[in-house]
Amino acid sequence: MADILPAEAARWERLERRARLTCLCFGYGEIRTPLVEPTELFTRSIGEDTDIVEKEMFTFTDAGDKSLTLRPEGTAGVVRAYLERNIGARRQLAKLFYLGPMFRREKPQAGRRRQFHQFGTEALGSSNPALDAETIDLMVSYVRGLGLENCRLAVNSVGCRKCRPAYIETLTRYLKERESDFCADCRKRIKRNPLRVLDCKVPDCGQLVESAPRIADTLCPGCADDFEAVKAYLRSISLEFTVSPLLVRGLDYYTGTVFELYSPDLGAQDALGAGGRYDNLVEDLGGEPTGAVGFSIGMERVLMLLEGKEIPEVEKNERKPSIFLTGLGDEAFKMNFILLARLRRKGYPAGIDYLGRSLKAQMRQANRQNADIVFIRGGDEIDKGGVQLKYMSTGGEKFVADKDIMEILENEPPPVKDSE
Repeated sequence: MADILPAEAARWERLERRARLTCLCFGYGEIRTPLVEPTELFTRSIGEDTDIVEKEMFTFTDAGDKSLTLRPEGTAGVVRAYLERNIGARRQLAKLFYLGPMFRREKPQAGRRRQFHQFGTEALGSSNPALDAETIDLMVSYVRGLGLENCRLAVNSVGCRKCRPAYIETLTRYLKERESDFCADCRKRIKRNPLRVLDCKVPDCGQLVESAPRIADTLCPGCADDFEAVKAYLRSISLEFTVSPLLVRGLDYYTGTVFELYSPDLGAQDALGAGGRYDNLVEDLGGEPTGAVGFSIGMERVLMLLEGKEIPEVEKNERKPSIFLTGLGDEAFKMNFILLARLRRKGYPAGIDYLGRSLKAQMRQANRQNADIVFIRGGDEIDKGGVQLKYMSTGGEKFVADKDIMEILENEPPPVKDSE
C-alpha cells in the first residue's frame, strides 16, 4: 500500500474530475459504497473458485463473529446497493459510477498494489447490446480524454448458462489431455473451473491454451446475435477493436460480451481496464432477472502511462445543454445511437432509451432527466435525414438535418434549465 502525497494528489484530482465529466456526458450518477462488505457477498458473486476469493481477499472476523472483507472490486457492492435501496424501481435503467480504493492480497506488481484505486461504471436494467457498446465507448472516451491514444480494445463473448456448459465440456477434454504441462494452479482449475485456465498469466500456460477450442463455436443463437450486434454498434461509432477468442474475465459473474482495454506501453501486465455483461448477478443475489454491464479502470496504471506528461485539465466551460434522443423503431434507434456518440464526444450530456419504450414514455424519461433539448426521429425524419428538435423550456420545435445539428447547437444555444 502507498501514501498519496500533496504533489501526487493534484494529479489524482485531475483524473477524478475527468472521470466525473465523462460520466456526466453519458448520464451516469456517482455511487459510494462501503469499503467493507459481508464476505458472503463476494464469494457468491465473484465465485469461490476464483483467485480473488481463494487467495487475494483481506477477510477478518469482527467482534460479533461476523466475517467481513475489504472490497476487492466494485461491482458486487453496487449490485448489493441496487437491491437494498430499490434503485431499479419502476423499470428504470440505473446508470452508476464509482471512484475509490479496492484491496487484494496479491503479489504487488507494476500499477497494482494491495490497495489500488478504480474508476468504474455499472448500468443495470437492460440487456440491449447497444448498452454494451455505450459502456465501451465511455471507457475509451475517458482514456482518450487524458491524451492516451496508444490503447487497444479486445472483445469476446463468454456465452451464457445455456451454451457455456457445452463449451466447458469441450475445453475440459482439451485441457486434461495436456494437464501435466500446466502450472499447479491451472491443474486445480481444470477440475474446478476450467474457464479460469484461459485467464492464467503464466507464459507457458498461455502458450498451451493458444490452440484451445473457441467458445465462439458453441455460442447459442441469442449470444451469437448479441455479440454480432455489439460489434456492429462499435463499428457504427468508429471504435476499432479486435476479437480475442480466448479473452475471459477472472470473475464468475460475467456472461455474454466481455472486453479489455490494454496498452503496449505497460509491458507484460498490459491491461488498463476491462469489463463485460453480467446478466445473472442481480438474480443470483436475490433480485429479479436483470440485464447489466460495466467496466473498471485501474487508476494507478493510468498514472503509469501519464508519467512525465501533463494531465489535461478539465475545461471550465459553461454547462452545455443536455439532450435526449427519442425515436420509433430499430432504424431510428441505430441512427440516434450514432448521433449520441457524436454529441458526447463534443461534450454534450446526452441520453437515449435502452428499454424499447413508447415515444410517450421516452418523452417522460427526457422530462425526468431534465433535458434541455429532445431530438425526435420517426419515419418522416428518417426519410428526410434529420430530427425534430424540441426545446423543452419553451415547447418550440423545428426540423434539423443531421448534417446541421452540431452547427445549430453551437450557434443557436437554447435556454438551459436550472440544475436541481
